[in-house]
Amino acid sequence: MAPYVATAAKHPGGAVNLSIGTPVDPTPGLIRDALANAADAHGYPTVHGTEALRQAVVDWFAARRGVPGLDPKDVMPTVGSKELVAWLPFLLGLSAGDVVVRPTVAYPTYDIGASLAGATAVAADDLDELDPATRAKVRLVWINSPGNPTGSVRDVESLRRIVAQARELGAVVASDECYAELGWGEWDAQRGGEAVPSILDPRVTDGSTDGLLCVYSLSKQSNLAGYRAAFVAGDSAIIANLVNSRKHAGMIVPFPVQEAMRVALGDAGHVLAQKDLYRGRRERIVPALEKFGLRIHQSKAGLYLWSTAGEATWDTVARFAELGIVVGPGVFYGDAGNGFVRVALTGSDERIDAAVERLVANA
Repeated sequence: MAPYVATAAKHPGGAVNLSIGTPVDPTPGLIRDALANAADAHGYPTVHGTEALRQAVVDWFAARRGVPGLDPKDVMPTVGSKELVAWLPFLLGLSAGDVVVRPTVAYPTYDIGASLAGATAVAADDLDELDPATRAKVRLVWINSPGNPTGSVRDVESLRRIVAQARELGAVVASDECYAELGWGEWDAQRGGEAVPSILDPRVTDGSTDGLLCVYSLSKQSNLAGYRAAFVAGDSAIIANLVNSRKHAGMIVPFPVQEAMRVALGDAGHVLAQKDLYRGRRERIVPALEKFGLRIHQSKAGLYLWSTAGEATWDTVARFAELGIVVGPGVFYGDAGNGFVRVALTGSDERIDAAVERLVANA
C-alpha cells in the first residue's frame, strides 16, 4: 500500500484515509469518567470479570440482542476481540490435523489463530462446501456476522443451519459479531428494520448454548478501540475452561477498563448517537461511490462498503489514490476479494465530505 498512500498524500486537499476501521470520533465522556473513577486499581483484577460487568453484559444481550436469560457465569471479558480470535484455537486445544473453518472473505486473524495452534484454516461459508475428509476434521467454525469486510448478515435460518452442521460434527461455532449494533436498511432497527441476530438467539440455539460462543467488542459502537474492551459469552463448559486457562496465561482485562465497559453497556444513548453519525456518512458517500462507477455489494451492516468497479483491485486502489483517497484492497481479505475494495465509514465528517466532493467531481 505504501506507493498508493504516498500518492494520496500529495493531493492538495490532503489524503482521505478510508482504508482502515479505526474509530475517529471521541470516546463518550461518561465512559472516560468511569475509567478515571476506577483508576485506584491497586489489587489484581479478576479474569472472569466483576459480577457487575458480567451482569451488564447479560442485561445488554437481553435488551439489545434478543438474547434473554444468559447466566452471568457464562460471560468473560477479553483484551479486545482480536486476541480471542487469535488464541481461541490454541485455548481450545486444537493442534495439527484439526481444521478451523473461516469465512471465504475474511480478515486475516482467523487464519493466524489456526496457525498458532498448528491447525489448518479452510475458507468456507457453509460446511457442505467441504469434502468429506476435511469436514470430518472440523473442530472450530468461525462465522462473522455482520461480516468484515463484506458487511454481509446471516439471518436466523442461516445461523440455525451452520449451528446444526457444526453440532453434527461436534465442532464449536464462534460468532464474531462486533458490528451487530450497526445494521443498515433491512437490518437498521432504528429505521424499522430487524435487529441483527446473534448466534445465542433462542431462535438459533434451540434452547442450548452448547458448543456456541458469541464474541463481541465495544471498539466500534462505543469508540473504545484504544481500551481493548470486549467479551465472549456462551457455552458454560468452554467459558469455565477459558477462564481457568487465561488465569495462568495472564490474559486479564484491567479493572478500570472493566468498569468502563460496564458503564458503556448500560448506556444505549451514545451508541445510537454514534450510529447516527455513521449513517449520515454512509448516506453521503454511497451515491458518490456509485457515481464514480462502483457497485456496492452486501454492505448491509458494519462500517465498510464492499465495492467493485469491475476491474482488478489494484487498478481501483490506484484511481482512488490519484484523488487523494486511500481504500482497502479486497485482496487483503483472501482470493475471493480480488476485484473489490473496502471503503470505511470511519473518516471524520470533514474527510468524508472531501471524499464525496472529489468522487463526484471526477465521475
